[in-house]
Amino acid sequence: MPSTNTSMSTAAPAAPSVHRRALITWLAIYPTVTLVLGLLGPVTAQLPLFVRTLILTAIIVPIAAYGLIPLLMKANAALTRRRR
Repeated sequence: MPSTNTSMSTAAPAAPSVHRRALITWLAIYPTVTLVLGLLGPVTAQLPLFVRTLILTAIIVPIAAYGLIPLLMKANAALTRRRR
């Protein structure tokens, strides 16, 4: 039977503080909202606000959740390791 040797050296780094996570989220959301509003604003200007918001969030949430936030979290982890 193979032995299962768990090493503490391979432990995941500590999660960033809630303040740093908020900053990372803002860094992902703000430029994305600005870009999407700039691109879609003229096209969706005549739609009701709730429809514009629905379209905007349907585009931005997946981009941020699956792309930008994981990328920024990796960058944060690399910067944190570099400082230690």
